[in-house]
Amino acid sequence: MEPHDTAAGQPSPTGRRIALAGATGLVGRELLRLLLDDPTVEVVHAFGRRAPGIEHPKLLAHVVDFAALSPLPPVDEVYLALGTTIKVAGNQPAFRAVDVEANLAMARAAVAAGARRVGLVSAMGADARSRVFYNRCKGELEDALKSLKLEALVVARPSLLVGERSALGQPPRAGERIGQFLSPLLSRILPANLRPIRAQDVARALALRTPRVQGAEVLASGDLARLARHPVELTSR
Repeated sequence: MEPHDTAAGQPSPTGRRIALAGATGLVGRELLRLLLDDPTVEVVHAFGRRAPGIEHPKLLAHVVDFAALSPLPPVDEVYLALGTTIKVAGNQPAFRAVDVEANLAMARAAVAAGARRVGLVSAMGADARSRVFYNRCKGELEDALKSLKLEALVVARPSLLVGERSALGQPPRAGERIGQFLSPLLSRILPANLRPIRAQDVARALALRTPRVQGAEVLASGDLARLARHPVELTSR
């Protein structure tokens, strides 16, 4: 990451101003709840292809086309939780348009609006050199974010997510459905970084670390789970 320019944007004296992309998703929904409940947060601007469907005094919803974003209001932090599957998207270019291009467009717009801290929902195995298309897209996005002028970049790399997508009007994902069913057993026999993890734990880790970190930090699934259970362990690093 490049060093930030302090003249480009200063935190609000009254509270943190947040931009959140993907508030209607599994992790994004949990992030939205945590940020709205945080007394240090002044406002949450939620950007998405549809509104979150809730009302809150701190919440301002923006229905947008991520391929043609207008300038953002002043913000201090941005959380990126946009994602899809190739099955839903229909093909690889459409998948990339969401998971890479939309997230990156949102990050760049937020930086232009003053954000110097980014929290990203990525994935286990993210690697720009991977032969696996999904992992390669996640890695390319991470690398692109590292080139921005930031004080902090926190990357969450969860394994299989556990959560209820039907409440969001989303189709269940086969791997996540299997992971949720086997979660009690797998949590006892798999290494920490391979165990299924709750979406709310991923959100909690990002919400805790993004305001505190200096530089870049990658949190594997085991880190995310431990941080959700014992916040002091990682926030005191």
